[in-house]
Amino acid sequence: MGVFENEETVALPIHEVFALSCRVLTGAGLSTAHAEAVARALTAGERDECASHGLYRLPGCVMTMRSGKMSLDAEPVIEDVSPALVRADAGHAYSLLAFERAAPLLVEKAKAVGVAALVINNCFHFSALWPEIEHLTGMGVAALAMTPSHSWVAPAGGKRGLLGTNPIAFGWPRPGAQPYVFDFATSAVARGDMSLHDIAGKPIPEGWGVDAEGRPTTSARAALDGAMLTFGGHKGSALSTMIELMAGPLIGDLTSRESMAFDDGTKAAPMHGELILAFDPAIMGGGDPAANAARAEALFSAFADQGARLPSERRYAARARSLERGVRTPKVLYDQILALGL
Repeated sequence: MGVFENEETVALPIHEVFALSCRVLTGAGLSTAHAEAVARALTAGERDECASHGLYRLPGCVMTMRSGKMSLDAEPVIEDVSPALVRADAGHAYSLLAFERAAPLLVEKAKAVGVAALVINNCFHFSALWPEIEHLTGMGVAALAMTPSHSWVAPAGGKRGLLGTNPIAFGWPRPGAQPYVFDFATSAVARGDMSLHDIAGKPIPEGWGVDAEGRPTTSARAALDGAMLTFGGHKGSALSTMIELMAGPLIGDLTSRESMAFDDGTKAAPMHGELILAFDPAIMGGGDPAANAARAEALFSAFADQGARLPSERRYAARARSLERGVRTPKVLYDQILALGL
């Protein structure tokens, strides 16, 4: 459980994580369809020992629902824009149901023309991107996803929040094996991980953030009140800016700074857009998908040959453990969830 590893915990089977999430979300007013989509993402995070994207997010989801900013029951409007473009208007609801409803058409288009894009507009976003990526690789396509957030992150050389944590994720389907997937924030760390350090009273490494005066800090609280930093200095800053543009103005939606302005102090989840690209290896690979898949597998094997770990292997190992034994969540978090009004 990361920073909570020494705390008292509660054992939960995976199915109860999903059921608990659904009870809390529907009890707070979220429609069943939205609640189940959100619960699937929360359960995936908890199952794969990604604590910052599991049950830890549930109280924040309820707070967002009670902010008065979001729709609790909007039906996504799916638009077939062109042979290679799908647009889903989430209607100021969570993004996940819009993604699930639009994904089949996205994959159909990718397999027809080689590459296709899904634009999700007007969506509240709180979740990791890798569950969406795994959903698409499971349908036989490679995929790339990106989204802005709130302007919590200072650009390289800056002192104040301007960019979002701006995650980017990619997945490659593998015949007979779990897909290759990476998902990371372009900030030095995900904001949820920073918050977990704050809750646990643990210091953060230098380089994660600056305080309100722009000074380097090892205090998670000071960095949360000041500004987070990008990973890799100017390189992470440039990549984050690309995501702002591609998942903001390019798709007709908000930047992280505009999302923060829309929030207006309610501290809800970010509200903006998301861009997802799907690639069909059979078409793009020139007609010999088996040879190209073998080429990819040779690359992955070369990692193992020198003892290197592929991204997502840790999650898959955690998933196997959780499916067999269930998960353990901090009792303080479990009690907080129960107090939400079940």
